[in-house]
Amino acid sequence: MPQKTTKSTPAKPRSRSSIGAVRSPQSTEAILEAAAAILEEQGYRAFTMDALVERAGSSKPTIYRWWRSKGALLRDVYERTALTFVTSPDTGNLEQDLIEHLRSLWSWWRSSSAGETLRSVFIEIQLDSKAIAEFREEFLPRRERTLRKIFARAVSAGEIVDGPAVEVAVSMLTGMSWLHLVTANLDNLDDIDNSVAVIVKGLRVR
Repeated sequence: MPQKTTKSTPAKPRSRSSIGAVRSPQSTEAILEAAAAILEEQGYRAFTMDALVERAGSSKPTIYRWWRSKGALLRDVYERTALTFVTSPDTGNLEQDLIEHLRSLWSWWRSSSAGETLRSVFIEIQLDSKAIAEFREEFLPRRERTLRKIFARAVSAGEIVDGPAVEVAVSMLTGMSWLHLVTANLDNLDDIDNSVAVIVKGLRVR
């Protein structure tokens, strides 16, 4: 008499969410990718943890274990793509390098969800002193890295002299750009050219 065969039940797929405080690279990427997709498709107003959990197939405990706040998560979403879309030109001319870099930054902000994401970070950290300190001491220096690299090349080439004025120039260009971002005024690219021209002229004065 033939033996009766039984059909085995397929194993339930394991959740991408890892247990413990150590991040799983696969889970981290899935969460950041899902967050970026929500922001791109529906905007900041639709960005909730419930929507993210559903989209990423993760859980709230996992998300809050890896990101202490919504602002921290948004910051990582922003930085995930910044290096891909923002150029770091090296034309041999300080003024041209600054203009090309800032124009690429503004274009990225304007043409994707990146601008709204960064504005959302500003919103989320306002009442959190720890988040503001982290933003000032860690996030801001990373975001100014390309500007500092451009100025450092100009110093090495003898185009400008190193000193406190370079730090001021970095702050002025960052502040000018973020002012245009928060006021949704990213179309007037002449503001970049004019600001860069004034700053570079000042730096070149011996």
